[in-house]
Amino acid sequence: MSAMRRIQRRESAQPTGEWPSQWPPLLQRIHAARGSQDAGAAMPRLADLLPPDGMHGLQAAVTLLQDAIARDARILVVGDFDCDGATACAVGVRGLRMLGARQVLHAVPNRIVHGYGLTPGLVEELAALQPDLVVTVDHGIACHAGIAAAKARGWQVLVTDHHLPGDTLPAADAIVDPNQAGDAFPSQALAGVGVMFYVLLALRARLGVQADLTSLLDLVAVGTVADMVPLDANNRALVGAGMRRLRAGQGCAGLRALIEAAKRREAVLTTADIGYAVGPRINAAGRLEDMGIGIECLLTDDPARARDLAAVLQAINEERRGVQQQMTDDAEAALAQLSGSEAAACLFDPDWHPGVVGLVASKLKERLHRPAIAFAPAEPGSATLRGSARSIPGFHIRDALALVDARHPGLIPRFGGHAMAAGLSLQVDDLPTFRQALTCVANDWLTPELLTDTLQSDGALQPDEFSIVTALALRDGGHWGQGYPEPLFDGEFEVLGFKRVGETHLKLELGIGSKRLNAIHFGGWEGAPPQGRVRIAYRLTPDDYRGGDAIQLVVVHREAATPSPPA
Repeated sequence: MSAMRRIQRRESAQPTGEWPSQWPPLLQRIHAARGSQDAGAAMPRLADLLPPDGMHGLQAAVTLLQDAIARDARILVVGDFDCDGATACAVGVRGLRMLGARQVLHAVPNRIVHGYGLTPGLVEELAALQPDLVVTVDHGIACHAGIAAAKARGWQVLVTDHHLPGDTLPAADAIVDPNQAGDAFPSQALAGVGVMFYVLLALRARLGVQADLTSLLDLVAVGTVADMVPLDANNRALVGAGMRRLRAGQGCAGLRALIEAAKRREAVLTTADIGYAVGPRINAAGRLEDMGIGIECLLTDDPARARDLAAVLQAINEERRGVQQQMTDDAEAALAQLSGSEAAACLFDPDWHPGVVGLVASKLKERLHRPAIAFAPAEPGSATLRGSARSIPGFHIRDALALVDARHPGLIPRFGGHAMAAGLSLQVDDLPTFRQALTCVANDWLTPELLTDTLQSDGALQPDEFSIVTALALRDGGHWGQGYPEPLFDGEFEVLGFKRVGETHLKLELGIGSKRLNAIHFGGWEGAPPQGRVRIAYRLTPDDYRGGDAIQLVVVHREAATPSPPA
């Protein structure tokens, strides 16, 4: 089983607004093709941030927090075990302390022990902390039982979340979630960390105090990028402000230590560095160990302590890579036994780790270009499974799970998520029924067009555009990510030389006109030499390994070039 892929060029768009003189026309056209007609729209500033007007539940949330601060209440911020949840927790703790709260505690569920979100079991453990007010970050909208248990103990509960709500809302004292029905906030794309930041902005306005909340934007940027929410204009304003702090060496001690551990340079840090290097190191703690380690790293102001914790996270991430590779190999072997006609992949292995199934599902989704769900026992030998789902454009995975749940009441004990990612629990004996039900939905919803992985290209680069000037402009001239994709180009090249690198990678020397270009295709070795002439989709980047004015093409897709017509 493998995905059908094609390269499709974006419709050309001509920029009409004002642009900095140093921005090449190519960069302007790229932004215009993404809907930005001037530099302000392409790279919005913090001054362009949407006001919180219309965010449902915000004023009630602010009143809860204002009263808690006034009476010196114990505020417990409960995070989540992914990067968004960890950064949201750190933003909540740091921000509330900046705004005058003296008793701010934090906690986070253990993926294996507690499961997702605020559960009754977690509430029982948290009782020893004797909180007056619990603030959930990046979860809570689906935590009915846990919130009921907290309320039964006399605690107030404030939910801050960004996940899609179910048919009913939990009985919290206040809920802030831009995706709840009737919310008038113009952007539903905020990550959990962004929602918490907005709550702090509104609280600062209510209190009328001076506090530099912009110092939290490094954390907001990392959580937003790592959670792969769409980078609409509002999120790009948040991410851009945070990236400027990180590039200036003004990030918190923990993030600076993680950047160092990942061998990235602060001055030229990109959103891709966050997505592929910084975020995974934070996530690893929640997948294999305890996200408390990651949160502690983000909360410490001691550089030495931050480096120690970053080293721990680095080691956990290396372990995660090994576990992920073994699980992915197992999944590939299982896929080889399938017919190839399945509209959705649904795999389970009793030896898989529940903390890594999301990464396996992502790999399968990328490989197959179809929805993929990977299941593992909630704990060794358990009959309860934890599944993680990843999807493709056009197939809303949470809505698909909701339809399965409606057709088979009681089949899925718990589920939640977004259009592109979701989580669920299941009993092992119910897996065949679930797999069949999901397949029925996928067969109904998915078309051959949706099952074809279309790579949107910004066209071909001209020979003089293969330069370090262009590469730097592309790297530094946008906050690229989900919904605002990094520039991608395509073209036909002569293969002048090649070399296998490691087990799976392919290094290429390509020719176009008089240009000789270095290229790398990660995972591109197919066991045989590449064709003599190829069409590729690629990104143009500075070659940091060789340095100077060196550039390289990062190949995303390679296929045989179209034969030239006979003379």
